[in-house]
This record gives sequence, structure tokens and C-alpha cells, in this order.
Amino acid sequence: MAGRRAVLRIAVFVLTVASAPAAIAKDVPVARVLPSVVSVLPEWPHDEGRLEEPEGTGVAILDGTYLLTALHVVDKALSVRVRTYDGRIIKAEIAARDSATDLALLSVDVRLPPLSFGGDVVLGEPVCAVGNAFGLGLSVSCGIVSALHRAGIGFNAIEDFVQTDAAVNPGASGGALVDREGRLVGVLSAIFTKGSDANIGVNFAIAAPLASRVAEALASDGAVEWRFGGMALAAFPEQGSTGREAAKVMRLTPGGPAAAAGVMPGDHVVAVGGRRVRSPADVRAAIARTRPGEAIGLTVEREGGTVHLTMEIPH
Repeated sequence: MAGRRAVLRIAVFVLTVASAPAAIAKDVPVARVLPSVVSVLPEWPHDEGRLEEPEGTGVAILDGTYLLTALHVVDKALSVRVRTYDGRIIKAEIAARDSATDLALLSVDVRLPPLSFGGDVVLGEPVCAVGNAFGLGLSVSCGIVSALHRAGIGFNAIEDFVQTDAAVNPGASGGALVDREGRLVGVLSAIFTKGSDANIGVNFAIAAPLASRVAEALASDGAVEWRFGGMALAAFPEQGSTGREAAKVMRLTPGGPAAAAGVMPGDHVVAVGGRRVRSPADVRAAIARTRPGEAIGLTVEREGGTVHLTMEIPH
């Protein structure tokens, strides 16, 4: 299939057996992480071709009876089993799904050692990816955090990715990106390719603050209720024009959170929660990380000046 987006989806979401620089591997306690990661073994309909990614990966979280994985790994599955690091094959149930972030929550009848969620990582920080590359079983690859807050790439409706050069290949979708403390700082989600499905070092994991919010909502409520402030946004500047990158406010929902915070049509949103805004996707991602009942700061440019506002996310 031609075109970047088609190739992106075919390249599927994952991790590889590539060797890692020894210095980085020694920084991250991967031996302690491995028992918390499982291979996900979906049973697919007979007409569903999954030659490149026959299996996936999941990570034990919360009380250890829940596993977080990528929704595309299990979404069409007739049934799901998981294989633990010590070789047990266990039946799993799909407890809840969130299509906007491509995350799913599985439940199992055993208690695995859960990984704790970390916060935002630092650019250049060493990280390791653990996943079931090509269905060969769990493997580890290590690298660094290459970029933060990637959004608007085209994989999911809501994106907040950590970019890493840790090698990632089909089969590790839903696997763990961990930091030097062994904390889950990302859920492996996608690889960026052009012309082939081989790893080229531009790999994405759903950032822990977004993944944890989704996981907790799925576990407690069975779904995530997304609220984005009641703003219709457009990219600024328009294609072919010049100016500071921002999200331009086109319309507001009367009485909505953004309107109540003092946002006005025509404002250029340049930062949300201290995060630089390059496009409307950045606004969406930053708000998605904010739990209902919490407040988030907005910085807007208006009539040549800068205005700082606070918006509350409703329950």
C-alpha cells in the first residue's frame, strides 16, 4: 500500500530482538521487569490475516490481575490467552477497550507482579522496550528517549507518544517501555516506516500519564469519557503561511470549560499544561492526560499579547 499512513498501520506496533548498548542495558533493571510482561496469544477468525503480527504483548498493572495491551492486538480476537515469562499459558478476558487510544484491558485469574506507572521521561533518558517480537517470545531492546509529546501522527484519535530509538518490530504491540527504575513509562504502540516494515529507529509508546489515566478508567468504569473543553480548533498558520505554530480557536461551546476559563474565538493556543502546542492534536493530547475534576493551564496569544488561563475538566 502506498502512502505514509497506510504503511504506518501495516508496520503495526511493536519491538525487536536487537542488541542494545551495554551501558544502557545496565542502567535499566530489565530482569526485574520481565515477569510483569506477557505474550498475548489471540485466536483470530479464519479470514483474518495476521502473518506479520500473529501475537502481541501485555503488561501487568494495578493489582496484577489486569494486563494492559494494544487494542489492535485483541480487538477482533475470538478468544485470548497469555503466556507468562515462566511459560504458563493462561486464559484472559477482554475487560474493557478504548479505541481512541488503541488500548485494551485484559483480566486474568492469576496475580502477576505489576509494573508501576512512571511520569514523563526526560529527553535522552535511557529506556528499554520489552515485548514479543514476531511472536518469538519476550525480548529486550534498549535505547534512549528520542522525543516527547508526539501527537497528530495518524495512528490513533488521541495520541501522546514517547519516541524512542529502542528497536521495535511487529509482535511487541502492548509491550513495556521502562526507565532505569523499572517503571512503565510507555506502552509500545507503533513504528514509523517508509517503504518497508523494518525498524528504522523511530518508534512510539503511549506515554505513561495517558496510559495510566485510560487504564484506571477502564478498570473502574469500563470506559473512558473524553472531554476536551468545548473548543473547535484549527491549525495555525495555514499551509503556505508563516507565524508561530498554534491551535486557533474557531468556535466555543457556550458555557463549556474553555469558555468558562475565558478562552475567546480567535485565540491562538500556544501551550497547554506547560506543553508547547504545535497543532490541535497537542491540545487534545494534553487535555486527555488530565483527569476529570482537575485543572489545566492554557497559554493563549490574543491581539498581540499573552494571556494565561486555567480550565477545569468537568466530572
